[in-house]
Amino acid sequence: MANVIVIGAQWGDEGKGKITDLLSKSADVVVRYQGGVNAGHTVVVSGQTFKLHLIPSGILYPDTECIIGSGTVIDPKGLIAELDKVEALGVSSANLFISQSAHVTMPYHRMIDQAAEERRGNKKIGTTKRGIGPTYADKSERTGIRIIDMMDKDAFAEQLKWTIDAKNVVLEKLYDLEPLNADEVLTEYLGYADRLRSHITDSSLQIYNAHQQKKNILFEGAQGTLLDLDHGTYPYVTSSNPVAGGACIGSGVGPTTIDRVIGVAKAYTTRVGEGPFPTELDDEVGNMICEIGAEFGTTTGRRRRCGWFDGVVGRYAVRINGLDCLAVTKLDVLDRLDEIKVCVAYDLDGEQCKDLPSNAQQFAKCKPIYKTLPGWKTSTEHCRTLDDLPKAALDYLEFLAKLIEAPIAIVSLGASRDQTIIVEDPIHGPKRALLEEHTSAFKTVA
Repeated sequence: MANVIVIGAQWGDEGKGKITDLLSKSADVVVRYQGGVNAGHTVVVSGQTFKLHLIPSGILYPDTECIIGSGTVIDPKGLIAELDKVEALGVSSANLFISQSAHVTMPYHRMIDQAAEERRGNKKIGTTKRGIGPTYADKSERTGIRIIDMMDKDAFAEQLKWTIDAKNVVLEKLYDLEPLNADEVLTEYLGYADRLRSHITDSSLQIYNAHQQKKNILFEGAQGTLLDLDHGTYPYVTSSNPVAGGACIGSGVGPTTIDRVIGVAKAYTTRVGEGPFPTELDDEVGNMICEIGAEFGTTTGRRRRCGWFDGVVGRYAVRINGLDCLAVTKLDVLDRLDEIKVCVAYDLDGEQCKDLPSNAQQFAKCKPIYKTLPGWKTSTEHCRTLDDLPKAALDYLEFLAKLIEAPIAIVSLGASRDQTIIVEDPIHGPKRALLEEHTSAFKTVA
């Protein structure tokens, strides 16, 4: 039995959906512990594409319990639309459970998010404008509405009237927007409550009971380490804690519940939205990576900024999350390149910097110091073992593993489940152990 956290080791969009789906076959329970509809996970199974935002990736396994934890923020309208889509594709939602303590994204949250982002002008953060930040702000201000609040019509009506009266002042006076009608919002959200009522649960208790029954539990984060509210590249971050430590808070479990942590990183780096990005490529190579890698956001459709693998970011993710191992995704995207660069350190004001600066102004001044490796110039999409990989591709993975000081457990070579090399099963395999018959790097980091 093992309880595993899957986190993004870069700026999000690393392919966590596929990795979580892959590991879910060994999991009895999958828990989504933070974020909202601003997240997007794409999973391809037997040629069918599933785009998930709030629903955990484990939903594609009929016997797996899927729990949306209390650390998430839930847009009921978006969640119901997502339920309708997966059910239309023949996927049952009977095993989906929603924390009664999760906070609810309301219409005024979306309106404020959109208006506030526009007012920032050239200082935009790059928010998805889905109302996530304002929902978390109300949670911290202790004025938020939780899922459980929607289940009592009279109490909800009273709370909503008071809240909308207060929010209308902000909408009208600060943003020059039309006020909301409390009765209309109440009717809309009571309809959502009726649809979701059968899925509502005490999620912390349900996870605790699963742990007591020695079930395998997979904790699924949204976004990535560098978007963490406390440990990311602030202020260009999300409003929650995607890092491994956030799994305990957002799920309602103690840290001793966790057995290991697996990070997910692309074989290169991408970023959506604003903020410094030292290895960004504004050239033909960057455009090629974007096109071959289909680097467009699942949630917004925005083009992702693309660049070389950043080893400074990788080492930081290992340290902040306590990573036991790494899943490297989209290695196949690099198949056509003659040479591949990897950032091993930064040049900061003429001095070499191997650790991520916590100061935003310093980080913005960082210039990458590269190590250039040869490309392999052959397709890897049909490789299913490390031995199938071209030597240059295996050498590249070896270099990354040594650079960030974490073993590689999984290599993904495409969107489909079967386009994967499993070096070590992070759930059932021995902790920090990789197959030793392969290259020295895999032995070194084991």
